[in-house]
Amino acid sequence: MRAHVRSQQARCIQQIRDTARTLVHVSEAPQACAVCDGPTRVQKTVRRHGKTLEHGEFEAQESVQVCAAGCRHPAGTRVTQRAASLTKCIEPGRAIGYDVMVFVGLQRFVEHRQREEIRAALEREHGIRISSGAVSVLAERFTAHLEALHSARGQALRAHLASDGGWPLHIDATGEDGRGTLLVAYAGWRKWVLGAWKIPSERAEQILPRLQEVVRRFGAPCAIMRDLGRAMQQAAVALVALLEAPIPILACHLHFLRDVGNDLLDSPHGELRALFRRFKTRPALHALARDLGRTLGPEIAQARAAVLQWQQDETVEQRLPNGTAGLAVVRALAQWVLDYTIDAAGDGMPFDRPYLDLYERCHKARRALSAFVRRPPSDSKVRRAAHRLERILDPLDHDLAVTPIVRQLRVRADLFDQLRAALRLTGPRDSRCDAGHGSPSACQQAAELNDIRKALDRFRARIEEQRPARGPAQDIRKAIDIILTHLDRHGANLWGHAIALPEVAGGGIRLVERTNNLLEGFFHTVKHAERRRSGRKILTRDMECLPAAAMLAFNLTREDYVATLCGSLDRLPQAFAELDAQNRGAVLTHPTGRQPSSHPAEIASTALPAPDRKLVRSKAMTTRILNVHRTGGSAVATAD
Repeated sequence: MRAHVRSQQARCIQQIRDTARTLVHVSEAPQACAVCDGPTRVQKTVRRHGKTLEHGEFEAQESVQVCAAGCRHPAGTRVTQRAASLTKCIEPGRAIGYDVMVFVGLQRFVEHRQREEIRAALEREHGIRISSGAVSVLAERFTAHLEALHSARGQALRAHLASDGGWPLHIDATGEDGRGTLLVAYAGWRKWVLGAWKIPSERAEQILPRLQEVVRRFGAPCAIMRDLGRAMQQAAVALVALLEAPIPILACHLHFLRDVGNDLLDSPHGELRALFRRFKTRPALHALARDLGRTLGPEIAQARAAVLQWQQDETVEQRLPNGTAGLAVVRALAQWVLDYTIDAAGDGMPFDRPYLDLYERCHKARRALSAFVRRPPSDSKVRRAAHRLERILDPLDHDLAVTPIVRQLRVRADLFDQLRAALRLTGPRDSRCDAGHGSPSACQQAAELNDIRKALDRFRARIEEQRPARGPAQDIRKAIDIILTHLDRHGANLWGHAIALPEVAGGGIRLVERTNNLLEGFFHTVKHAERRRSGRKILTRDMECLPAAAMLAFNLTREDYVATLCGSLDRLPQAFAELDAQNRGAVLTHPTGRQPSSHPAEIASTALPAPDRKLVRSKAMTTRILNVHRTGGSAVATAD
């Protein structure tokens, strides 16, 4: 069956190729003038080349009709009629059809294919050949059309959001190495991207106009979820003030926890890291493990078996074995210390403290080694290897700077873990708080959220009671003050996630996510897709070149969004064609011959944004400066 399908597909593609450049006469009944309702006449007959998935490549001979009375549109252009059958499948002035553009756009921004992959798929599946440059142009035009269609369907999308009883607005920005800053507004319950913009930098004056644009199009949100960045805070507060509505502004619990943890742990953890680097502990352990591995040579398999037997023998004395087995045990001890990363959950600082984990393993290995060498082995090679490992680990137990730092880090880590337990966030991935509106689970989760709030209040009361007012416990006092300062600053925005729904939406309550992980996860998906497409780990250039409207393409994986936008993905080319026809009509009837832009004007708040780089790096700019430099300003002086 599969072979038969492939055979039929190949036959169809060959038929499309055989009919390429076929001349098609487009004959349609002339319509009345759109201005005076009078007759029209044929102005000229033109040939037009076309490429569509439906028809393949063809040449169309088209008759262009004009008003017999010479009427003109308000924009000043003459009333002209083109063949509707062509304008429905191909943009005026272009040769490639809407369906090819949609195919390229979906392959690029939904399937994340490279240009050559898209070209090959077009030729293999549809018998259409285009260049790599044409793929890039079509992808760019796809995002422009998608953004325009998203805007045109604003009222329908707004109605769906309103039917849920409202929508929580998640806002965040991302970028790579300070470039390509991408701001996204996200509907949390529907998981729709409502808007995406490239902004010069993450500043409130850049963010607020974009949020106002979202509100104008989709209505006021029922809540705003944002991170703890100053720009996001200021923009959210300004938006609520302009709306004059009691909209809760929620701070992400995970960002709150991470900010507190970084302020608590960054300094002592950084000092411990600096000590490990000064002692060169890890390089020395790696060198020891490598050297012993080379010494064991081809006997490595037997050595591993000896270590396994030594581990499982409960009657063995607290001493190192002789010979190959002893060297393998010392090597395993060094490797056990180097495997400290396994103790981390993989969530990063401050949830993981890798250098504290490394210290704990070094300390435990040093104490175990001390017990082993109390009765040293008779094998001199094993003794030398054990003493070498001792020398590597000794500075951590004997250096006077290590113990106070470790003690400080342990105390602060314990305070952070208590706060983490009160918030019930075991890590960045544990954050869900949403539930279906009006369902018992929503009420249960609201009760759980209330319990979390009470637990945080108890934690605050406990550390306030434990805070020493004076005395030598200065670091504990400072650590507690850091936590209390964060609670005072952000405590009012940590709660208010339960949203009461109107009766038209079923009543009851629905909860907003208590973290911004929805948007953080979305950004992770975007960057993972770009890395998979480009094969590059560093995405600085990719994120700078990626159009902001490409974020809307991720909505095309949501069935409810696609149904509202165009019915189905098969109807997306038709929706683009109808939108272009409406826009052309609006331009022709507008007195200025163009439509006003709804996008806010860009404010260049960075020193060297991408458009300016093209100007200042141009050859003409350098030549101009050098010419004036060589003349020493004599031309200016002469002119004066």
